[in-house]
Amino acid sequence: MSVLHVSDLLEQRQKSLDLELVAGDAGLSREITSSDISSPGLVLAGFTDRFPSRRMQVLGETEVMFLRSLEDGVRRDVLDGFLGGEVPVVFVTKGLEPPAELLSLAEERSIPVLKSNLKTGEFYRRIKPFLDEEFAPTTAIHGSVADVYGVGLLFVGASGIGKSECVLDLVERGHRLVADDVVLVRRRGLDVLIGQAHEHQQHHMEIRGIGIIDVRALFGVRAVRQQKRIEVVVQLEHWQENASYDRTGLERDTTEILGTSIPRVVIPLNPGKNITVISEVVAMNHLLRYAGVDSARMFEQNLRSLMQPVRDYLEEDYE
Repeated sequence: MSVLHVSDLLEQRQKSLDLELVAGDAGLSREITSSDISSPGLVLAGFTDRFPSRRMQVLGETEVMFLRSLEDGVRRDVLDGFLGGEVPVVFVTKGLEPPAELLSLAEERSIPVLKSNLKTGEFYRRIKPFLDEEFAPTTAIHGSVADVYGVGLLFVGASGIGKSECVLDLVERGHRLVADDVVLVRRRGLDVLIGQAHEHQQHHMEIRGIGIIDVRALFGVRAVRQQKRIEVVVQLEHWQENASYDRTGLERDTTEILGTSIPRVVIPLNPGKNITVISEVVAMNHLLRYAGVDSARMFEQNLRSLMQPVRDYLEEDYE
């Protein structure tokens, strides 16, 4: 999601963050538009030129003690400038009592003030993963995702080409369904793509000629999982006589999802081809490469070593 309301954060994380609303309840509908969260720093000392607007603010023991050291009038002026930066919500950690001026100004401007009994470092540690998840870049892809030997394979291709049937066959062989038809992809960090099903679809699949089936009911709870990192894209396409397909594995094809490059394997379909076994090989080959074993390059190197004496002989033959 791109917008989070303060009320949503309070509802979803009140227990884990040990939150208590102490002021500004009229502002719970305020929007949090960024995952950025920080302490005010030099803003409390009067330097507001580079104060980022619309950012959640955390007051720890250092900030609260500094505010308490100020005279009443100065403290109010400082807090007036602090809350003037369109702050969506203010957190006060370590169970500290917020200054009375902060509570008064927050009520006047409808800015929620939430108190947490957690230490400041622990508060940051708990809230950051939640914010990163809420504001992570997302997209929806037409395809299917399966967990094959612990490798997340995203099957893509034209409608009706057999993506669902391939994943169903993998499930029957002991692998796990993650999502079918509509795959919601979320990027975590810089290069981790997580695929999952739509919340209303979950472990259901559409098999042409049969209809909607419940994979968990048919194969058991071990046949499904809620989400999986996508590591390889398997593109299924109809065989084309004049097309050029990779036959050695030396050329690495990639595709881009949410700005992240990910390996892609193109599998042409023709009658009699066992796509399920090929998909298992794709997963196992990915695991080998991850472990530092590249079969194609090792084969090439061995072949070059065997051919080296012949090459040297031909280079020395001047007749």
